[in-house]
Amino acid sequence: MADKRPKVGVAAIIHNTAGRIIMGERAGSHGAGTKQFPGGHLEYGESFAECAKREVLEETGLEVGDIKFLVATNDVFEEGKHYVTVFMTCVIVGAKKEPEALEPEKCARWDWVPWSTMWGMAGQQALAEKNGQETTTKMFLPIVNLYRDYPELEQCLERG
Repeated sequence: MADKRPKVGVAAIIHNTAGRIIMGERAGSHGAGTKQFPGGHLEYGESFAECAKREVLEETGLEVGDIKFLVATNDVFEEGKHYVTVFMTCVIVGAKKEPEALEPEKCARWDWVPWSTMWGMAGQQALAEKNGQETTTKMFLPIVNLYRDYPELEQCLERG
């Protein structure tokens, strides 16, 4: 299996000054049924910021800017997939301020969620998994790993 190498995913954490972020529910791929940020695969020759900007536009119709690297996680999925997920923060810079589901086969809807709510759900899932329990709301593995690996980020977007 020499050709089994990790892929690079880029997750865009779109935030506003009220400490809210955009999240949706994955469909039709690994992690289906879990909460996610907009994002996707890094293309050859593309920067992390270019990837975040492209994926957000393709998935939500939003134009983003002030794109900054936050952290990266190492994510090995039960389905046999391995990703390095690069988390980027950004804000909406275009005239359109509300996301729409432009790829409904991948995500049926996007919603504004308080960062603290997302962080709490990720923490509940991390604890439940550690104790061999289930949770009602499931977060995409990279988000749970974001919580596990970077607990100091709990309040990073609380005040925008």
